[in-house]
Amino acid sequence: MARNAPKAYIAGMVFPPFDPTRSPEKRRRFRPIPVRTLLPNLITLLALCAGLTAIRLSVENKLDLSLAAIVFAALLDGVDGRVARMLKGTSRFGAELDSLADFVNFGVAPALVLYFWGLHDLKSAGWIAALVFAICAALRLARFNVMIDDPNRPAWAGNFFTGIPAPAGAITVLLPIYLAFLGAPHGIIVVWLTFFYTLAIGLLMVSRLPVFSGKRVGKRVPPEFVLPVFVVVVLFFALLISYPWAVLTIGTLAYLICLPLGWMSYRDHERKAAAAAASVAPAGESPAPDYAPPSDDNDDDRPTRLN
Repeated sequence: MARNAPKAYIAGMVFPPFDPTRSPEKRRRFRPIPVRTLLPNLITLLALCAGLTAIRLSVENKLDLSLAAIVFAALLDGVDGRVARMLKGTSRFGAELDSLADFVNFGVAPALVLYFWGLHDLKSAGWIAALVFAICAALRLARFNVMIDDPNRPAWAGNFFTGIPAPAGAITVLLPIYLAFLGAPHGIIVVWLTFFYTLAIGLLMVSRLPVFSGKRVGKRVPPEFVLPVFVVVVLFFALLISYPWAVLTIGTLAYLICLPLGWMSYRDHERKAAAAAASVAPAGESPAPDYAPPSDDNDDDRPTRLN
């Protein structure tokens, strides 16, 4: 009996006895989930479907439709965060789902599209470029999630991303394909230039370069600008549908030109913050820095990328 006692005790710990008198009401019950928290996640899942469809279309050599699917996923990614905030449906689950969808849509899909378009001509070197871009997108998103909870950031740092965001990186890295659809020559030299361009965009995604976030833009529209905004939005989508490659090319080049402007603006904010901290510091004490490295954080649990 003494030898069997420890075994019986261990068995009781691993397999607790069933209590038939236990009331079903005492079992854990989950609260019903509001519909307003489901809608942003459904938009994210729709964007994920677009990204996966882009991969399939690239395998089938339907590159025009594949690029359209990636652009559609980027537009949905800019909508789901705003919808979540408007409906007050932000959640940690939505933030994690958004990051996983972004890795597929803006890391894996563009890398495979570039590989099937021309990087495969470089064989292993082309595959390495595609791998590096996808890995940089994953690292970019992981760093974004880590920096969300940074308590030391100043208010003005919310206007900047750290490095190119994943959706913008995906749209930007596809520039060689836009140019090819516009009639640019396609040869081995262009493929090598695409190789280095893909690596450069991937490195910019994981760099410390401050980039305008645009999160503060469009929250309030003056009444006199409501109708012009409608006209501009309709005109933009009409041009995007009618002349997609020209619009995407011009937008990509304009975005690349604006990158140094974001860096200069961040440095200006940084100098002003340091001067303000020095002016209020007590005499004889060195002022503590009142700024932090640029972070991709957001005010709520669901991060945004392009908006």
